[in-house]
Amino acid sequence: MSGSDGPHREPGSDVRAAGSASERAREEEERAVEQALALVGGSSGPGRSDRSGGSGERPSRSRDPRAPWDSRDSRDEDLNARRSNDSHTGPGSAPHADRSSGSDPCDGRDSDLRDGRAAPAPGREQPSHPDRAFPGDPGKTPPPSWDRARAVAARAGRGGAPATIRLPLDRALGHVLAEALGALTDLPSFDTSAMDGWAVAGPGPWAFEAGAGLLAGRGPAAALPDGTAVRIATGARVPPETTAVIRSEHAHVDEARGLLHARRSVVTGQDIRPRGQECRSGEQLVPAGTVVTPAVLGLAAAAGYDALPVVPRPRVDILVLGDELLNAGLPHDGLIRDALGPMLGPWLRALGAEVSGPRRLGDDAGALRSALTSSDADLIVTTGGTAAGPVDHVHPVLDALGAELLVDGVAVRPGHPMLLARLSPDGPYLVGLPGNPLAAVSGLLTLAEPLLAGIAGRPAQDPYRALVHAEVHGHPHDTRLVPVVHRPGRAGGRDHVAPLRYNGPAMLRGIAAADGLAVVPPGGVRSGTEVEILDLPWAPATPWTEGCFT
Repeated sequence: MSGSDGPHREPGSDVRAAGSASERAREEEERAVEQALALVGGSSGPGRSDRSGGSGERPSRSRDPRAPWDSRDSRDEDLNARRSNDSHTGPGSAPHADRSSGSDPCDGRDSDLRDGRAAPAPGREQPSHPDRAFPGDPGKTPPPSWDRARAVAARAGRGGAPATIRLPLDRALGHVLAEALGALTDLPSFDTSAMDGWAVAGPGPWAFEAGAGLLAGRGPAAALPDGTAVRIATGARVPPETTAVIRSEHAHVDEARGLLHARRSVVTGQDIRPRGQECRSGEQLVPAGTVVTPAVLGLAAAAGYDALPVVPRPRVDILVLGDELLNAGLPHDGLIRDALGPMLGPWLRALGAEVSGPRRLGDDAGALRSALTSSDADLIVTTGGTAAGPVDHVHPVLDALGAELLVDGVAVRPGHPMLLARLSPDGPYLVGLPGNPLAAVSGLLTLAEPLLAGIAGRPAQDPYRALVHAEVHGHPHDTRLVPVVHRPGRAGGRDHVAPLRYNGPAMLRGIAAADGLAVVPPGGVRSGTEVEILDLPWAPATPWTEGCFT
């Protein structure tokens, strides 16, 4: 009414006022959440301290504009993982376990799904896609998918022409051939006897003369007349005009009459290795990119090689980060054993690298920078420190050195905070592994293995798939790597793989029994589904299938 008491209100003013109050409440709540996250180093808004110890904006990171990043939206697991660090742990656990995660270390199925996930604030509605938000960092590039990250690493390793060196046969084992191995001569280079027995010419019976006969390593013999025979040893040069070689056990010798009889029918050319049977001069024996195995060494020696053209093994330095790590003894007083230092060297050697002994730097940004700038390795592998905690120095040091980040986080569990960087155009690569042991294994297989294969000139391995016998839980959005063991099929069934227990990011118990890792797509797989398998370098011939591992 126009004459009513009280202030006049525009239509809809009550609704706007209520909406404004609600908006202010939401803003205050969001600020409170950001401030709480800032206390644990997670917010990038005002008041966030820089990881290097100062305040203000964090230096920008260089990225490869050619890197094929994943087109999926950003995920808050990677942000939260950088807050909680997939790289530290409490006393008695595996190295670098998550210092802020509330996951149960004994629950291998769910621990990597909960790892680093922030709980929603009380009374705040959960976004419809919580894994696609980066609070306070809206411009962050989403992490690449697992297979795309591997492709980036492989391409980086193949970026330059591999060097070639010549090594004597006794030093070439384990290297990769830089050139195809061609035959220097016919193999065999003359007709040789494949058996101890008798060389015969024409139809039998054959006359022979007593004596030692023809032995291996002797010069050419005279032509064998028709109707005659001569004793011959395995590997000896066959006389011209020889029809066949009769094995000793298939021959009957009539000493009195000086005649040789065959107990079986004789076929022309039997038990004779003709010249060039294995290869002709100039024929390719082994292609470039082949790993020099003991058998390759034997073939090269037979073909007349004294040295082989090979690619130098990639040189790798290992830097172990973390003040909480012990080199010996039992965990105590908040200190834990370093499991990665003893594990990484042999693992990288199995991938064909020359590895220096691990250097333990602790949480010292200056020591890390000095180690990176003084290294002459092809690849530097660091453990821990890849997240955004107060002592996680890998990113700030890389920023200060002007390194190029090729991969900064990967959509894989465990191991999502892994990274790949190039310190300079001509300098070494760096693979930053999370500190949790199984997460570090994930980083090795995702980034280090394809990178080293490219540097060493090894051809890419063809992936293969196998049936998995059990339901395997997956992450909602990320690939999951799960330790598995191969098992033979029963009653004519197909061979398959079975997932192993103790597969949480901080656990090595499952991978110690595994002979491979199953690549589980987002959402998981049902029993009977085929999954891609990553073999381990030392896959056992007889898998462990008993006890607490399965």
